[in-house]
Amino acid sequence: MESLDAKLIAALRRNGRESVANLSVALGVSRTTIRQHMNRMEADGRILGYTVTLREDAIPRGIRAHTMIAIEGHKADRIIARMYRIAAVQLVHATNGKWDLVAELQTGSVEEIDQALTALREIEGIAASETSILLATRHPSSLRG
Repeated sequence: MESLDAKLIAALRRNGRESVANLSVALGVSRTTIRQHMNRMEADGRILGYTVTLREDAIPRGIRAHTMIAIEGHKADRIIARMYRIAAVQLVHATNGKWDLVAELQTGSVEEIDQALTALREIEGIAASETSILLATRHPSSLRG
């Protein structure tokens, strides 16, 4: 059985503004128990805050992409530092498998994504890359069925 914390987090991911009363009914525990679990998870840093999920077209975010990157040798820190000098690079994640890094890119146009990718490819130590432009984000609260 899933722990109460895991169930509570899943419910809050669907709707971060769900009332404690509704959460207690949905999870079959008292409001006091829900509040105690939320307070504990906030205090220990598991819950950092609550946010709003916007419709994809509510705020224009430009073009977003994920670029998977293979690097040569043991140059990751130097390569990542150079990547962050490219304005389009929002975050860089280390990963496992075929790719060593995943970069999140965001620009105002496809042309700017192209410029960012050209700049990435010019970084010494990047052996290969593959980019996927993000078309739409599917949030759990928007799904039916």
